[in-house]
Amino acid sequence: MNISSLLQGIASFAWIGFIGILVAMSVRASRKESVKGLRTAAVVLLIAAAVLTSVGAGIVFVEPDELAVVVTVLGQGGIRPDPLESGLHWIIPFAERVERFPKLNQTYTMSSALDEGITEGDDSIQVRTKDGQQVFIDASVIYAVDPVKVVSLYGTWRSNYEDGLVRPQARGVIRDVASQYGVEEIVSSKRAEMEQLISEELMQVFAENNLIMRDFVLRNIRFSDEYAAAVEQKQIAEQQAQQAAFVVEQKKQEAEQARQIAQGQADAAVIAAQGAAEARLIQARAEAEANRLLAESLTPELIQYQYILNLAPGVETIFIPSDQQFILPLPGSSNNTLP
Repeated sequence: MNISSLLQGIASFAWIGFIGILVAMSVRASRKESVKGLRTAAVVLLIAAAVLTSVGAGIVFVEPDELAVVVTVLGQGGIRPDPLESGLHWIIPFAERVERFPKLNQTYTMSSALDEGITEGDDSIQVRTKDGQQVFIDASVIYAVDPVKVVSLYGTWRSNYEDGLVRPQARGVIRDVASQYGVEEIVSSKRAEMEQLISEELMQVFAENNLIMRDFVLRNIRFSDEYAAAVEQKQIAEQQAQQAAFVVEQKKQEAEQARQIAQGQADAAVIAAQGAAEARLIQARAEAEANRLLAESLTPELIQYQYILNLAPGVETIFIPSDQQFILPLPGSSNNTLP
């Protein structure tokens, strides 16, 4: 409770007391009793009530979150040129009064949901898009009273600026801007652009009408039932096409995988064949080199020795008479006949 309300409350009690004393004086006068003491009390209460009422009517306390415009019968135009800021102020009792405006941000919501919008029922904005489709837009406008221009606001709109300015201007700008886009653009690629354009136009309109545009929120976009059904069918068809494309791609990947496996097996067979051929070539070269070295190492004495070993593998020594021919001619011997 501020001081103005307190003084007015005290003044009310003083008036009640004054009226009570008048009634008591009337009763005493009818009984022909003395009312001298009551007259003094009545005068005191009358003066106190009048003073308190006047002071209470003249003192104005403006809350920290408020602005006040002084309406007067004395000044030109009926409005003081400067608003009252927060705090305690004095106005001329009964000749001036104050109209209060909030400093805080205010939100005006237009929505199809019953418990969201300022107006009861479906208050969404119907828009006909560039391609002839009907959409329903839910939106919120966040704004504030311009403290520097609050006197002009009162002079133009009084306290009806929300219904007279904010609502119709917001709905009109939203319709105008949204009608420049196709329905596909509104719900996808151009939604942010459209929201930004609406915000800029509302900011300009509000500034021209002594309000400050804080923010614009595009809450929701709904389609007509017919278009929503068409969009659903289109999405189903697109999902089916995507699924078919996925299956085709999967089959391609499986075929490519099988081809790569077969190619790998073929490459492995070729490499194995090449390795076997190279191994055989190396082996043949080794055998040829061994035969060459063996041929180079053969001597008549070695041949005789091997010949003897082949005749009797277990014999280590052979005695031959010095004057007798060996039963068989030795390999390389020039005497091949018996005596």
